[in-house]
Amino acid sequence: MNIRPLGIPGVLLIAPVRLRDARGWFSETYSQARLDALGLPVFVQDNESCSLSAGTVRGLHYQLGPAAQAKLVRCAAGAVFDVAVDIRPGSPTFGSYVSARLDAEEGVQMFIPEGFAHGFCTLTPEAIIQYKVSAPYAPGSEAGIAWDDAGLGINWPVQAAHAVLSDRDRALPPLSGARLEP
Repeated sequence: MNIRPLGIPGVLLIAPVRLRDARGWFSETYSQARLDALGLPVFVQDNESCSLSAGTVRGLHYQLGPAAQAKLVRCAAGAVFDVAVDIRPGSPTFGSYVSARLDAEEGVQMFIPEGFAHGFCTLTPEAIIQYKVSAPYAPGSEAGIAWDDAGLGINWPVQAAHAVLSDRDRALPPLSGARLEP
């Protein structure tokens, strides 16, 4: 595994080794023992989403309090622009974000610690994202931030007029109005 920290402490890009031959490749995409050695949490649930259109935006989502989730995100098909926003009150990087391209070809994963909002924009049609979370889904603890909050300054690869959003994501508040405490 090749580990590379991103611009906010704790957020990592993890590139599993791919063993290639004439048939294609093999990769160990998850090993709790390796993650334990890095000090990362135990994951308790796997999630998967498929977005049919390029330009689909999902997020920025998070869970609060004891249900807060760390995530290990990978793209199983297609490609996405993946984003993590620091929403930890008092953090020196509060309101800052990091981003990375995740695609099925490279297999790079992003580790996002608790205390971050997460979202992505699909760069290809039929993009499939798989992610592990460190706490189960808790509807009463879920919250979110508007993906296009000007205060965050995220340079998304889609214009707002062309973004495909859910009604829920379209109605999320900016960070300044978001719920950050349980």
